[in-house]
Amino acid sequence: MTTGGTTLVIGATGTTGSRTTAQLTAAGHRVKAAGRRAVPVAGAEPIPFDWYDSATHTAALDGVDRVYLVPPVGDSDPAATMLPFLRRARTAGVHRAVLLSSSAVPEGGPAVGTVHQALPDLFEQWAVLRPSWFMQNFTGTHAHARSIRDEGIIWTATGSGRVGFVDADDIAAVAVRALTDEQAPNTDLVLTGPEALGYDDIAAIITELTGRTVVHRRLSYEQMRDRLSTQMPEEFAALLAGMDRAIAGGAEDRTTDTVQRLTGRPPRTFRASLMRSREAAADAPGRSAVPVRDPA
Repeated sequence: MTTGGTTLVIGATGTTGSRTTAQLTAAGHRVKAAGRRAVPVAGAEPIPFDWYDSATHTAALDGVDRVYLVPPVGDSDPAATMLPFLRRARTAGVHRAVLLSSSAVPEGGPAVGTVHQALPDLFEQWAVLRPSWFMQNFTGTHAHARSIRDEGIIWTATGSGRVGFVDADDIAAVAVRALTDEQAPNTDLVLTGPEALGYDDIAAIITELTGRTVVHRRLSYEQMRDRLSTQMPEEFAALLAGMDRAIAGGAEDRTTDTVQRLTGRPPRTFRASLMRSREAAADAPGRSAVPVRDPA
């Protein structure tokens, strides 16, 4: 690994961006932590950045030679915004780009799949991280976490389909290697945890470890799409509901050895991730977490 150069982390206060920033700075790398409000981040230089405001891009790219790319949230056509920025980044001296995509989106597929397809032609050094669904979706601010806390229910259209859920810390660990190793991966990397679990399994583990009854309620594709449409644009809601339908058909029933190969350690299990999250929440009063027991 090398500590030379400066990495721009876009979405530096988000789920993977915050962890990537923390791991980079802990290893002695220089980081520009980019976000809409330039929130101070320990060990990094905060910088304002908005995908939709090109006036913020020049300062963000100044002095940067590599970039971690988190696409604009909820945008069903991120390429329209991201590709002009990436061309500008290349001109500004960026030589390595690591893109956060999804295991459900192949090269050339919908949404960020178009950016994935373009990346090798833009940069000689690159990687596309394609993680499975995040374990943190059940403990943070995701809709699943909110419905668990508010209702004790996980709502999906996944049926009995299974997913190789992955811990965001493991995603960040791979991102750091992809950004800083002497040789870039120059490929896409499907990231999973060590086991494929159904949402019934997830509900059972949460129930066991927290003492609160949590159940999985199965919706149709249409019901899930309509439910999500109350929280986001209809087109993006349909995309996410379609991913649930793909899970029901077995599209995510797999595990990979990518985390082990790139980091030298096994990926964290969901049980271990949930226990770690609860411990962290106990040490930080007010932090959002799954309750330990049913409310009285």
